[in-house]
Amino acid sequence: MSSLGLTDVAVSYPAGRETRCALAPFSDHVEAGEWVGLIGPNGAGKSSLLRAIANLTAYTGTVQVDGVSLADMGDRERARQVAYVPQDPLIPRDMSALDYVLLGRTPHIGYFGAPSRRDHQVAADVLERLRLAEFADRLLGELSGGERQRVVLARALAQEAPILLLDEPTSALDIGHQQQALELVTELRTTEQLTVISALHDLTLAGTYTDRLVMLHEGRVVASGQAGEVLTAERLGEVYHVCVTVDIDDDDGTVIVVPRRGFPVAES
Repeated sequence: MSSLGLTDVAVSYPAGRETRCALAPFSDHVEAGEWVGLIGPNGAGKSSLLRAIANLTAYTGTVQVDGVSLADMGDRERARQVAYVPQDPLIPRDMSALDYVLLGRTPHIGYFGAPSRRDHQVAADVLERLRLAEFADRLLGELSGGERQRVVLARALAQEAPILLLDEPTSALDIGHQQQALELVTELRTTEQLTVISALHDLTLAGTYTDRLVMLHEGRVVASGQAGEVLTAERLGEVYHVCVTVDIDDDDGTVIVVPRRGFPVAES
């Protein structure tokens, strides 16, 4: 297992002649094997944080895996440490699902090398676990949006990195495949000793599957802790501008967020 240390990680983007702060200095320590859920409305800074950890956007501050800075690693070594599932991945429509998943093995293949028998076995195993084995030879352009999203997750899992970053991994999935995908991540946390950080819009799913929630709003942390501590009706109303009921299951402590009608519309 690997831990993730974040110290004053901040992201800004150009906005005309000025810069826009997408993420104010963010510090946290994600324990080895922990699953942290990032929640917050659109534009809160969730994706910016994940992209900074994955080294896909410019940032200030320090990102460390087991005390070693990712900035000091080469691309291949960094890819062996961190796998990232973007919200809107680029999908080569004329590539087979198996070949796409095999791309996740690139950090483990020597320069100018070819996928080994083990690489093919890892890819096949991941496809099987995600119930995608029957689509292995199908072109990505022939798959549904939900099927393609599961293939993207399969590629990241085939990378076998100890840190897994998920940006809205279930947004295009129906409720059944949402649960299958998140249950698989839960299983892999144990069998493959994964540390997970995920951005999730579904607050009930976020509270159900993660160990800890971090709520962001306008680039800043507004709450952090257990689901029952973070997901309060009052806080959700203030941050999301919604009217909800929050229930906690007496048997297992699951936090359930249910929208209610009747929230007043702000006057223009």
